[in-house]
Amino acid sequence: MKFIDVEFSDLSNIVYYGDIDVSGLGLTSLEGAPKVIYGNFNCSENNLKTLKGAPKVVYGNFDCSNNMLETLKGTPEAVYGNFDCSNNMLETLKGAPKAVHGNFDCSNNELKTLKGAPKYVDKDFKCQKNHLKSLEGAPKMIGGNFICSNNQLSTLKGAPIIVDGKFICTNNRLSTLEGAPKEVGDDFNCIINYLTSLKGAPEIVGGHFICDGNGLKSLEDAPKVIGGYLYYESKKINRFENTMGFTCECPCCRQTTSFNETRR
Repeated sequence: MKFIDVEFSDLSNIVYYGDIDVSGLGLTSLEGAPKVIYGNFNCSENNLKTLKGAPKVVYGNFDCSNNMLETLKGTPEAVYGNFDCSNNMLETLKGAPKAVHGNFDCSNNELKTLKGAPKYVDKDFKCQKNHLKSLEGAPKMIGGNFICSNNQLSTLKGAPIIVDGKFICTNNRLSTLEGAPKEVGDDFNCIINYLTSLKGAPEIVGGHFICDGNGLKSLEDAPKVIGGYLYYESKKINRFENTMGFTCECPCCRQTTSFNETRR
């Protein structure tokens, strides 16, 4: 069934104002969809194998999750809300929008690389539950959270340089944090990996630094500034317990400038 066969007529030559929801209708084609839509476009939970015919510009959210997509060719060139292509059969992000001004969700696919991902994502970037071995191709800056947990990552090379929200790389195969963002605005969570050291950890973490469930032998190379607590082997370390020389900005520690001043 095509888009043109449902309650909408052929909209391919008009600018549409309002939301369009054709989810769960068994669609196999988006032929007849408008080229520009000032609203949300939801074509999730169909039988789509291609996005040919999709709008070129969406001034809202675009949701094509839970289909049978193997490619993103035909996707909108610009999405001013969220872009959700999760729960498909994607092996590549080639064809994805160049910029997404909301969240970008490509989780639970068959991805082995992020090449082709948007260059700019203003909010969250979610790529968990794929087969990623590298983060090459990820955007350089993320305005929200970056979640790459439950993959096959052995390195963080290619990760964004700055993440304004949380960075979550749990349940991977990391033996090093080299390549991690230099600055993370909220929590940094790397639990359940194969880390033996914190070499390559971010320099600044605005929230908690969580590194439980690894084989760490020391906290050397931990971030220089941590805005919350450092969680290590089920311990919550603050300035009264730390001797590693990094600075904490959590509420109980703001009276001091460095952990090196503790226990004096």
